[in-house]
Amino acid sequence: MSNARIAVLIVAAGRGTRLGEGVPKQYRPLLGRAVLAHAIEEVRRAFPEAFLTCVIGPEDRADYEAALGEAAPDAVAGGASRQESVFLGLKALTAQSPDIVLIHDAARPFGIDAVAGRLLKALQGGGFDGAAPGLEVPDSLRRAGPAGFTPVERAGIWRVQTPQAFRFQPILAAHRQAEGANMTDDLSVAEAAGLRITLVPGDERAIKITTPQDIARAEAILIAARGDVRVGHGYDVHAFAPGDSVMLCGVRVPHSAALSGHSDADVGLHALTDAVLGAIGAADIGAHFPPSDPRWRGAPSDAFLRHAIALVGAENGVIAHLDVTLVCEAPKIGPHRDAMVARIAGIAGIGAGRVSVKATTTEGLGFAGRREGIAAYATATVRLPT
Repeated sequence: MSNARIAVLIVAAGRGTRLGEGVPKQYRPLLGRAVLAHAIEEVRRAFPEAFLTCVIGPEDRADYEAALGEAAPDAVAGGASRQESVFLGLKALTAQSPDIVLIHDAARPFGIDAVAGRLLKALQGGGFDGAAPGLEVPDSLRRAGPAGFTPVERAGIWRVQTPQAFRFQPILAAHRQAEGANMTDDLSVAEAAGLRITLVPGDERAIKITTPQDIARAEAILIAARGDVRVGHGYDVHAFAPGDSVMLCGVRVPHSAALSGHSDADVGLHALTDAVLGAIGAADIGAHFPPSDPRWRGAPSDAFLRHAIALVGAENGVIAHLDVTLVCEAPKIGPHRDAMVARIAGIAGIGAGRVSVKATTTEGLGFAGRREGIAAYATATVRLPT
């Protein structure tokens, strides 16, 4: 298949929101980058010469472009069902005249590179029109019914994954024939049309993200694949100024003073930004956002942290943990700690369990003890590919 023209169609038009965050799961952050971005990265690594197209919800164009930026592949609008979306995507690919098309679910961001060669090898020689990765079911099975649970023979039962590979013209014709039938996957469409299909060994990493538990598994997979552990340190201090509130770790906290600074003077986010930049050897916050630049006057500091995290992503790295300690006599941090953790986690695109916010005093010593300002210490643990 070395000379075959290959296209990859990523189906990202679903509305699945079982993760409970109000956005389709393909745009949910996974260690700082959208689930879809991770899937696209793996596809490009496995099929560097392939023509790549995404099928997205018509209402999701802004989310799609925000998640991928300049790296966004061509995208076409999907339909009311997965089957309709795939058919629309296949028709859009006719101008490319591919020999082989791989159809992949955006909610499976991993394992693509492991099965790529197996899928293409299965289509060599003309014996099959399609192939899909799958895993045999190792557990005992039971079927629930009115009489209770009855055993199900597990021999020959496979869990089918994506991407699924097909000769382009036969699968296009099969989808045209099945239009309106609303089948659950492309293997079913192929079987209904009488195409010859086979299964190849899949990959345990190719999980389908559906629940919050799947996000935790996906984070573990990402971190395990990056063995170069870096730790960066950050420190910042801002003096008090007239005002009635301070910005700390992205949360506005009522106080008898404000913090003085060129931006919003969020000492916590500034320290975290320096910690992330330090972990990847990318200078400091002042080099990226000079205080002399009027663009950053009064700017929200979450923009600084997002920039640093984007630099980690550009190196194919992930944020494993963020820790910040605020040093002040007042205001009290405890009542706002959970909100700060949630805010930092949201900015970084990581779980709240990977963020720590602490506070301490100096027992009345030094500038913080004299209530002249607030200091922050931060560390960032970053994992990069070895």
